[in-house]
Amino acid sequence: MDSAALLSGVIVGFVLGLIGGGGSIFATPLLYYFVGVADPHIAIGTGAAAVSANALANLLSHARAGRVRWKFAVVFAIAGVIGAFVGASLGKIVDGQKLLLLFGVLMLVVAGQMAFKRAAPAGDDVRLPVKNFTKTLPALLVIGTIVGILSGFFGIGGGFLVVPGILAATGMPMINAIASSLVSVAAFGAATAGSYAWSGLVDWRVAVLLLGGGVVGGLFGARLAGLLAGRRRLLTQIFAAAVAGVGLYVIARGALALMKA
Repeated sequence: MDSAALLSGVIVGFVLGLIGGGGSIFATPLLYYFVGVADPHIAIGTGAAAVSANALANLLSHARAGRVRWKFAVVFAIAGVIGAFVGASLGKIVDGQKLLLLFGVLMLVVAGQMAFKRAAPAGDDVRLPVKNFTKTLPALLVIGTIVGILSGFFGIGGGFLVVPGILAATGMPMINAIASSLVSVAAFGAATAGSYAWSGLVDWRVAVLLLGGGVVGGLFGARLAGLLAGRRRLLTQIFAAAVAGVGLYVIARGALALMKA
């Protein structure tokens, strides 16, 4: 189990380093089907803990570069943390196999979202006027809460939802939205992991191994990303196909398990 957990972390970290996001969605399927974690809920809680720590590590580098728009990010995160606790509470009372089936459907949605995602808009150096904060506050609170609920329910960081949510609420440049989203990803993962840990549904040893492998995989992924910078769109398409493939596998296994029950 230890070597499988490390390898799973390497895979998740490699994808995160190569693509820049989305890799954490592989954590739950890997933990349950590859590592052999016995309960889908433990896989979700354990994956959420590792995702939170990984997002925090990535946040530090973006913060040092001055890319995080803290006022917007913190409001979005606070609203989402409340939603994440609600979502995690709902997720824990849903049958594990049904939750995995829904998770597979989510993976297909993520694959479609990434496959048809538009290129980042130009103007990454644009700064938001402070007066926009008051105007965007309602949207930040509403969208943040909804994203938090989904993040907590499925035990994912939700970066693929947080970034579009922040963009929709504020209109800030893509690079700032990506950096600011990590505040929420770390917070949502911590809230979800805390809720699951309270119920004894986190395997901390596996979480540490997953995180350790993620650090190593992230280094290799980031290096390869630099070499393949001109083929980023192709990499995203390949990643989307991989997510769709795993999603179909999870749906098939979940459906079979429910039919046998």
